[in-house]
Amino acid sequence: MKKNQADELIAEKQLRAFYNNDFIRVYQAYSDTIADSALAHGTFVSPPFSMTRMTWIKPSFLWMMYRSGWGKKDPNQHRILAIDLTHDGFKQILNQGILSHHRYSGAEEAEWQSQIKASDVVIQWDPERDIRLNKLDHRTIQIGLRNQAVADYCQKWIVNITDITELAAKIHELVESERINEALALLPEERVYDIGLRS
Repeated sequence: MKKNQADELIAEKQLRAFYNNDFIRVYQAYSDTIADSALAHGTFVSPPFSMTRMTWIKPSFLWMMYRSGWGKKDPNQHRILAIDLTHDGFKQILNQGILSHHRYSGAEEAEWQSQIKASDVVIQWDPERDIRLNKLDHRTIQIGLRNQAVADYCQKWIVNITDITELAAKIHELVESERINEALALLPEERVYDIGLRS
């Protein structure tokens, strides 16, 4: 990603995540087969995980809940995994990224088309969600990985995987019962992340 693109994103979007000094957390949703394999190996391995398909990672817990319907929308996405990545790996991902929409890219359309086809990382911004999964005014990031980026994700950058399906179900149960403050208290603390992109 070029510096002018990064400046625009920092000004208009917020990249929030749960993180500490050792890792930054992203979320994915999978079937039992892939989730059990990932938990057993501490990373994704093929089979059952496909190394040849694009895989999307999401730092926003609530956007993951929206996408998966709290793990209830699709049996192939009913296991919610929290994946902890090294900071260096996550920043490498961002530095490789090409924006999914031409209007944000700062490039001529033909140039952008060429870049998006060549890039192993696609960055997309979607409306963030509140605890009831309603749209908020600001956008959150999701990141598509393919080709070498998927290999590096699985083989270099993942430091831990945790199954948080029960946590997601508990928060959803509280929301459905209108116990919103209790639900909010269980959310992971997501803070603005210093992107630290190269110029």
